[in-house]
Amino acid sequence: MKVFKTPFQKTGFFSDLITDYLDKAKSLQPYYGNFPDLTGFRKQIDEKNKSFSSTAREVLIAALNEQYADVIVSEQTLGNLESLAAENTFTITTGHQLNLFTGPLYFLYKIISTINLCEELKRNFPAFNFVPIYWMASEDHDFEEIKFFNFKGVKFQWNSQQTGGVGRFNTEGLSEVLSVFEKYIGTSKNAEFLHQLFEKAYVKHTNLAAATRYIANELFGAYGLVVIDGDDVNLKRQFVPYVLKELDDQTSYKQVSSTINALEKSYKIQVNPREINLFYLTESFRERIIVENGVYKVKNKDISWNKEELMAHVRLFPERFSPNVIMRPLYQEVILPNLCYIGGGGELAYWFELQAYFKEVSIPFPILLLRNSVQILSQKQLHKAQKLHISLEELFLKQNDLVKKKIKELSKITVDFTEQKKVLHSQFNTLREVATKTDVSFLGAVNAQEVKQNKGLINLEKRLLKAEKRKHKDVVARIVALQNDVLPNQGLEERQRNFSEYYLEYGPNFIDALKESLHPLDSQFITLVL
Repeated sequence: MKVFKTPFQKTGFFSDLITDYLDKAKSLQPYYGNFPDLTGFRKQIDEKNKSFSSTAREVLIAALNEQYADVIVSEQTLGNLESLAAENTFTITTGHQLNLFTGPLYFLYKIISTINLCEELKRNFPAFNFVPIYWMASEDHDFEEIKFFNFKGVKFQWNSQQTGGVGRFNTEGLSEVLSVFEKYIGTSKNAEFLHQLFEKAYVKHTNLAAATRYIANELFGAYGLVVIDGDDVNLKRQFVPYVLKELDDQTSYKQVSSTINALEKSYKIQVNPREINLFYLTESFRERIIVENGVYKVKNKDISWNKEELMAHVRLFPERFSPNVIMRPLYQEVILPNLCYIGGGGELAYWFELQAYFKEVSIPFPILLLRNSVQILSQKQLHKAQKLHISLEELFLKQNDLVKKKIKELSKITVDFTEQKKVLHSQFNTLREVATKTDVSFLGAVNAQEVKQNKGLINLEKRLLKAEKRKHKDVVARIVALQNDVLPNQGLEERQRNFSEYYLEYGPNFIDALKESLHPLDSQFITLVL
């Protein structure tokens, strides 16, 4: 195993907002609290310790004990569950949708980042305990996003007509997916593990939340991972005051809108708040709550209340009120003794919109940490890149740019006309000086001619490059084939491939290698050669 590190900023796959955060840009500092370093964590411990009550701990422990009642857990997870009763125990949390068979690879990277951060914090702050939490997005209703996974270019999809929160979906129909999947993975020892993992999760559990918990426990129970399902009446009861405030005052809309007005001057906005950022959740649907002329309604349903009726309904049935992307982070921080949220670039982008909202409702804003990202390379792929003189940083270039760069390096003639363009510009600057001293009306003709001749040079450069590509077509084909193999659809593999591809080849050593290689406080993109 070899590990290579590349600054996130040099991969070209992360937004200006994220790279500015990693660089601690002053423009972004108003939108987050403590920075993800040891100094920041020391401060965060103090802040959370002052705000998280013993009653909240008792409710959390009772809810988790109920959720784990029928689950076989490791000694490590059991120890972490028990440690949550102590006031010196804090959590580090990541969240993810209930993607079929974990979905894209970064599911693993999120969780391992969370586990490894807990271990690092324990080494640096031995007086405290740190529990890794995987928050299942069980209330999400976007089934289209989670109903499939990719294996070696083949899409395995679950067809179901169920609606509502996906965690409640029964697993009917997934045995058919397994019967197709098993034909592709063979009969090796690693294939048998994947077969059993899928079968025990989806065929022997009755709903998607329980199946997903099973998979997470099987893969990461040895490291003490605790899985939490927010679709829980006891946990929701803790959140009632914030739901009532939202319905009465539209707090999140006001605060987040104000933040967005400032943030959008420099960055792309990830999500926009609704006037009410809550859904109404039942066994069969999850629909937005809206207000029209003082009447509260469930969108697309014949359900309505006046304000007093709705407030009473919240107190009686808190489990029916589901936070959306704007309020879910607050729900998490209300019910957990949490210090840090670990997520991808897109997730952190919407968290940056929320700090003012958290401040308004007097809940500590967590530290935000960009999860580890990983590119897996085989020894064969690394050897090919080296033979083509492609560095690991270059491997992430856009394909046209990569090919162009390598052709220029290979070519025995100069394919780059930059110097000629500079000479041309200098010559026209002289002509412009003459025009201003003689006939200013001549200036427009001079500028037009410069544009024309510059276009001519650009076209000649393109034709020369095209000719050189034909001359080195074998090398171009090898470059394209290598990059297409490494970056499916010209994107990071972690967003498309499933862990089963690598588990089939490397078995448990794959997860061991990730566990050893990922260092969440070291903001670097990892290339792992296996």
